[in-house]
Amino acid sequence: MALFRRFGLFALTNIAVIFTISLIIRYSGLEAYLTRSGISYPGMLLLFTIWGMGGAFISLLLSKFMVKASMGVKVIDPRNASGWQRDLLSRVQRLSSAAGLPMPEVGYYESPEINAFATGPSRNSALVAVSTGLLNGMDSAELDGVLGHELSHVANGDMVTMTLVQGVVNSFVFFFSWIVSKIIVSQMSRDRDSGGNFWMEFMIRQLLVVVFGLLGSIVVAYVSRAREFRADAGGAKLAGRQSMISALERLKVAFNRDPVDQRGEAIAALKISNRAGGLASLFATHPPLEERIAALRAKAY
Repeated sequence: MALFRRFGLFALTNIAVIFTISLIIRYSGLEAYLTRSGISYPGMLLLFTIWGMGGAFISLLLSKFMVKASMGVKVIDPRNASGWQRDLLSRVQRLSSAAGLPMPEVGYYESPEINAFATGPSRNSALVAVSTGLLNGMDSAELDGVLGHELSHVANGDMVTMTLVQGVVNSFVFFFSWIVSKIIVSQMSRDRDSGGNFWMEFMIRQLLVVVFGLLGSIVVAYVSRAREFRADAGGAKLAGRQSMISALERLKVAFNRDPVDQRGEAIAALKISNRAGGLASLFATHPPLEERIAALRAKAY
């Protein structure tokens, strides 16, 4: 039911945005201009919406396969697990039950970074993975805090939410890049059917996709940062506030001491942490660790 509500909310938001854009195009005089230019903007908007949302959801469906392949994640087989692997499975099982989740796949990957992530197309088909650096660098309570954080991402449906946000952004990046490139080229030349104009429009459109894509990524990063605060709160409820705070403090010390392994940036939005400063903070998928720790200290669980 929560999934349907989330889809409904984003569908209504998308419809509202499309309606607003349609009004702007109509009453600004752009509609008449576009019609004279032979552009069916409602049809193209629908096409780009299907394209943008479709691409985002294909990425979501392939997310577990892609991260296993790109990061070398080794999934732990419960039938053969022993030692620290059995302990890790037991922790995830306990915290998953507390969160009302089915047991996800659990894996690990070789990396000196202290990090973890959750991914997968749904809460019933999720993967939680931790780095060997995290396993070697955190104590029992801190590990529970990290696992609680990642399982909260799964429980909150953050994989689907971020896919929906990315899909909406993709749709409008493609649409605005197409419409602006059409307007620019038509102003530059009356002969819109020439081969030269085709390639000019193509190059302008690709440049605009990059520019609008960067602007859109600021929106995506903002939503991701908000979801991180919520996942921290969930981790505090599952593992205890002090465990969550201790885990973030451990990350802060480690990040100040050692460079972060930059593999797997494509899934950084659902990792326990990344770092960025200055202007790059606008594109950061995670809030500063200091802000996250302060937010946890300010709440009672």
